[in-house]
Amino acid sequence: MDIILLPGLWLDGSVWEPVLGPLREALHRPFPLTLPGQGAATSGAAPAAAAASLDDQLEAALAPIDAADDRVLVVGHSAASTLAWMVADRRVDDVAAVVMIGGMPAPEGEAYAGFAPVSDGVSVFPGWEAFAGPDSDDLDAGARAWLEARMHPVPESVTRAPVHYTDPRRHEVPVAMVCPEYSPEDARQWLAAGDLPELEPVRDLRFVDLDSGHWPMASAPQQLAGVIAGVAADLG
Repeated sequence: MDIILLPGLWLDGSVWEPVLGPLREALHRPFPLTLPGQGAATSGAAPAAAAASLDDQLEAALAPIDAADDRVLVVGHSAASTLAWMVADRRVDDVAAVVMIGGMPAPEGEAYAGFAPVSDGVSVFPGWEAFAGPDSDDLDAGARAWLEARMHPVPESVTRAPVHYTDPRRHEVPVAMVCPEYSPEDARQWLAAGDLPELEPVRDLRFVDLDSGHWPMASAPQQLAGVIAGVAADLG
């Protein structure tokens, strides 16, 4: 199965490198994307961060789906869980399922990544202190340096762009919510409390526990690849 891998905020597509081998060994075809404004420039634009928009990122994420011969699995990490859900919304007949790793889709009309600090028109990774605790406790100095080498400033035109959905049939697309730094029980409580409005109507919603922090591609790539491959296998 074709698997589209969307990196979370600040990260480029190379962050998925540790999971590619295991996914290929499971006979899948992973496609890690570097998104405009996160290491890739829009057409004719320089610098990338100054020109990219959320629409540019969505267009980049839709391209491999439109080129695929069959339905695909879309995987989004962190903030890109929203981008993955937007992709499912725009291509509901072409997306077999969505995997959301350490993230949940923003509600209609809210900012794509309103939590991210912005200065001089861009959002820069705020440092590890902002993610102290369960998010990063599993990352040693080498893993943190590896991640930092793959981080880029992201334009405000991405992080502050309002999210819009167009097709209510998106809620028919199966969703696997992978829970790394929090537990499936935490996620179920958020759902019951109304904190995940985009997921409430999803007919096929599962919660998958993953013993890692917020960046499992760096700290637990084999386990993460196993979770993704497991979702793909369940799709037949």
